[in-house]
Amino acid sequence: MESNALLDTALKQIQLVKVTEGAAVYAIDSVSVEEPLEIRIATTVDGIIEYKNISVTMRTPGNDTELAIGFLFTEGLISTISQIETVDRLDAVCTRNSDNIIVVRLAEGVVPKTIALDRNFYTTSSCGVCGKGSIAAIKTVSIFKEFSPKESTLELEVIYRIPDQLRAAQGNFSATGGIHAAGLFDLQGELIALREDVGRHNALDKLIGYALSDQVLPLQKQILVLSGRASFELIQKAAMAGIQVIAAIGAPSSLAVELAKEFDITLLGFVSDQRCNIYHQAKHIIINGLMSH
Repeated sequence: MESNALLDTALKQIQLVKVTEGAAVYAIDSVSVEEPLEIRIATTVDGIIEYKNISVTMRTPGNDTELAIGFLFTEGLISTISQIETVDRLDAVCTRNSDNIIVVRLAEGVVPKTIALDRNFYTTSSCGVCGKGSIAAIKTVSIFKEFSPKESTLELEVIYRIPDQLRAAQGNFSATGGIHAAGLFDLQGELIALREDVGRHNALDKLIGYALSDQVLPLQKQILVLSGRASFELIQKAAMAGIQVIAAIGAPSSLAVELAKEFDITLLGFVSDQRCNIYHQAKHIIINGLMSH
């Protein structure tokens, strides 16, 4: 669960009018904060420091360092946490600008390894831009593409329980009803970590940024749980982190299913109590409790 300080930055109290059966009353309610975060990188080559704006993303303040690290990793700009020297706020005159600009300084001599720097990233809170021309392009930058998948067993009853466990841990969603979550669970259904954001892609980048910082990638023995639908971009980011099982409370898109099949990722959708759809079951993943008809 997030600290009170983090909740304070993620939520805002507003006045509104609540209408019930025609009766209108003034009330105070919580809404999710949405503000831009500009991610910049600083590279140092032969003692010369160069700064470059990489992305502007609309996000919920909180876990911004993880968001920046996760974004750079899932976009293929970095491959290990050791490539990062520091992550700092911009020293700006305006405090608000300082809070919304983050600078990732790469280690001496580290140059981002893809041409992504030449693209203009602009990510919205509703969907995001993956910036990849094809599924094949993603496979070329994934550092885990050659890893041998580990055989794992999932219990169907564990899958059924996960949505309620995710909702119970979502402090911001319970307060606002309008924020996405990405949760990491072990195969026994125990919550390892959870991140929330108005942007579903940001929530996942925060979660992957946490995993990269703790040096626990690839996530081959964990379940990624998404609070909403499973888009192509979310499967792409999961594949970059070596995730083998994804359970979404909502539906996947057609391209998300194609990408899951290409990476042989088990993809479950419409997961709830006593039901789910299996869009792809990886060869190395066994699901106990299934009854064939």
